[in-house]
Amino acid sequence: MSASAAAGVKMVSARPCITASQGMLASRAAVSRIETTARFASCPKICCSRPLSSKRAGFVVRAMSGESGPQGLPIDLRGKRAFIAGVADDNGYGWAIAKALAAAGAEILVGTWVPALNIFETSLRRGKFDESRKLPDGSLMDVVKVYPLDAVYDSPEDVPEDVKSNKRYAGSSNWTVKEVAETVKNDFGSIDILVHSLANGPEVTKPLLETSRRGYLAAISASSYSYVSLLQHFLPIMNPGGASISLTYIASERAIPGYGGGMSSAKAALESDTRVLAFEAGRKGKIRVNTISAGPLGSRAAKAIGFIEKMIEYSYVNAPLQKELLADEVGNTAAFLVSPLASAITGSTVYVDNGLNTMGLAVDSPTITS
Repeated sequence: MSASAAAGVKMVSARPCITASQGMLASRAAVSRIETTARFASCPKICCSRPLSSKRAGFVVRAMSGESGPQGLPIDLRGKRAFIAGVADDNGYGWAIAKALAAAGAEILVGTWVPALNIFETSLRRGKFDESRKLPDGSLMDVVKVYPLDAVYDSPEDVPEDVKSNKRYAGSSNWTVKEVAETVKNDFGSIDILVHSLANGPEVTKPLLETSRRGYLAAISASSYSYVSLLQHFLPIMNPGGASISLTYIASERAIPGYGGGMSSAKAALESDTRVLAFEAGRKGKIRVNTISAGPLGSRAAKAIGFIEKMIEYSYVNAPLQKELLADEVGNTAAFLVSPLASAITGSTVYVDNGLNTMGLAVDSPTITS
């Protein structure tokens, strides 16, 4: 669920950020056990929001060495560059997806909600995320560059004066969607993968009947239109054959009491937009567009809804696969979806929830158990 529930960075000006998009996003854990038989080269460098050399020597994490040929069917993203919007800590789905893509060989760029930028970059520099940066081979994920981003605003003209003067935005510039896309183009020329892992519903704890127009529209703006805007501005710099993914939640199609403030509506819009964007981006730029509907996971962001632990317990008891859902499982699915292995998959909502979405009856219901 995004700030309103979900794992990435939440984007509503002058409000505490809640990361990650998708329903109860977040996660615990180390990402990706992508089954590649290859070996990975260590890339411990971290570069924050400062200009980088266009050559970027030494930044790419290599998924497979040339010493031995690949066996089986590995996910190989070597030579690909990914921009992941909505990473503000090492706890959510955005981080998990970044690790999975890095483990497969992709170069990682991230967009971080402006008020969370300093803390995130400082934690990276001081090694606070080193343990969670570890890839399957023991090397560290390399975050090539961190960009300030507030996806609620498309261009500088959209930013109200109270936000421009807000001290939480002081010291940062070029953080609207249009400006970030232009900066990435200037720094790197192009990208191959775009990930939307952010959402926010300022009134998520309110029932829909008590949600204000302002709160409802804020949820739609931050959680669904932000994806339209990102793809709109990044599509011109995406290489043909690339892919984009977002994170959604089952509340888009089922009633989840407590997941309010218009967030269920925002997720429904996100899934509908995924289908339309798949057609438009596919015809215009040969880009695939999919969304991942993940089950409930415990994270800082998901705690905003107030009952995440109960949802995790409900899922464990009632899902076909009675096991804990981990962030790396979402990360691995994302790596597959943006890889050549999924070259014919677009416009889809892919469920990563231990099968909970298939259930029409709660097996732990008192009516059933009695």
